[in-house]
Amino acid sequence: MNPEQPGAPEPQGEERGRPIGRRVLLGTLGLGALGVVAAPTLQRGLESFLAGASDKDPTGLTDLLPNGGGFRYYSVTASVPRKSATDYRLTVDGLVDRPHSYTLADLRALPQTRLVRDVQCVTGWRVPGTPFEGVRLSRLLDAAGVRPGAGAVRFTCFDGAYSESLTLDQARRSDVLVALRMQDEDLGHAHGGPARLYVAPMYFYKSAKWLSGITVTRDVRPGYWEERGYDVDAWVGRSNGRDDDPTS
Repeated sequence: MNPEQPGAPEPQGEERGRPIGRRVLLGTLGLGALGVVAAPTLQRGLESFLAGASDKDPTGLTDLLPNGGGFRYYSVTASVPRKSATDYRLTVDGLVDRPHSYTLADLRALPQTRLVRDVQCVTGWRVPGTPFEGVRLSRLLDAAGVRPGAGAVRFTCFDGAYSESLTLDQARRSDVLVALRMQDEDLGHAHGGPARLYVAPMYFYKSAKWLSGITVTRDVRPGYWEERGYDVDAWVGRSNGRDDDPTS
């Protein structure tokens, strides 16, 4: 994730210390305050502004500012390439009989599932009643033909850095999607579009943004934030030392 990746820790190393101008910070804070009281149109404008700012801000300071929708933007890389409907591809491979590469049109043509759940960040903030729509991950796994001996699924992203994993049983849950829409709109770039993983019952760092690869493996491989201390099994309220209400 990578991403708005709710709840991700601050970047490490040289990127963390890159300064931000005082004028930019004060202006952004002013817009953040405006978003709290503004009409939905202004809130959408604020969301667009923060998305653009975060895409150029490896300091992570924009992660401190919730937009009108309650989300916070975060990326573990200084920038993320953009994919359009024409050049986006999602590859399913690994321990499968029928590897496949899906276009965005292919994914949209499959039966869609809509879920409405709270989104819970591992650092504590929560966005209630968020609609997600997309293809059940289990459908893509069934189409690929998972081979005997497989036990997990690894996810990679076109930011070139983020990864995640689920056990095969977790991946087959009915509330795990390859999401194409969020809040009744097509996924924009800042929210991980054109397609992202959505794992409804787990903390949001499991819902990898900018999804590009689904690889069936024998064992779970710790993802980006698990390698940095987060729990691999990230059930909301039952992991990471937190007791939040479940989201699913």
